[in-house]
Amino acid sequence: MPAMQPPAPAALQSAPTTCAKCGKAIDATLPFCGHCGTRATVTFGAAECTACGASYVEGADLFCARCGTRVGQRVSVEINNAFGTLLRGGPDSVGFPKVALLTEHGDVFTTYSLDRGEAVIGRGDADIRFDDVFLSPLHARIEQRDGELWVRDLGSRNGTWTFVEGAARLSDGDVILVGSQLLRFRRLGYPGPHPPEADATRRMGSLVPSADVAVLEQLRADGSVRDTFHLSPARTILVGRESGDWVFPYDQTMSGRHAEIRSQDAEFFVHDAGSRNGVALGVRGERILKQGQRVLVGDQVLRVESVGQ
Repeated sequence: MPAMQPPAPAALQSAPTTCAKCGKAIDATLPFCGHCGTRATVTFGAAECTACGASYVEGADLFCARCGTRVGQRVSVEINNAFGTLLRGGPDSVGFPKVALLTEHGDVFTTYSLDRGEAVIGRGDADIRFDDVFLSPLHARIEQRDGELWVRDLGSRNGTWTFVEGAARLSDGDVILVGSQLLRFRRLGYPGPHPPEADATRRMGSLVPSADVAVLEQLRADGSVRDTFHLSPARTILVGRESGDWVFPYDQTMSGRHAEIRSQDAEFFVHDAGSRNGVALGVRGERILKQGQRVLVGDQVLRVESVGQ
């Protein structure tokens, strides 16, 4: 006879006496800290899976242990529209990381609170879900660790991008999004010694910088290289639609003067030159997110409203 599944507890409530955020004494019978407003108690209750009827702990379990159906949420959603503000999910989001979905004009449309400090973004069974053909089913993951917020691409087809604020140092293999152009930065290394000449006659040649140490590669959709632009020390180049060293007149999403690549102390940095759509770097591995930073996933632009506590 198979073992019966133990029933979930009817109610389980944490009752701390000290606020986890500000450290001050609190009333354990009240849900919020009276000093800083942080939620102090978390209530769990018994519920049944709508797919198979198995018991689970509401507020604690994300998936049904019997059939795997999602039964819980890791985010609270606040939707701003012409009819006011609609809150779905948890009743409180104080102290949790928050990201906001922006409209094409840069206004906040929806705010997501990461009530458990993490969320997966995608087109499939994700915590933050968008019906976006440019998104992979499980596209990116945002996670809070040690008071910092990190984003990781989950092997998506179109990548995850963080917009450049100020200057961003380029590493070998970094891909830059400028308008609709993907430009990959490659280190070439410094050239070795020249081969000996057959005689003492000096060979003529165009006057160029002393060395090309890096290259920008324009990538097609299949990842192949269409065009290149070589970079040398102590040289700044401008990329744009109307003016600059590398011009893309056919890209209507690119500003007239869009981005600069600057050389400094044998390193290269990318800057936004006051563009309309911004400059973004592809996330490789994981990257830390700062408050106010924008992230591009598929065709959606998210902004970090808070990194949480």
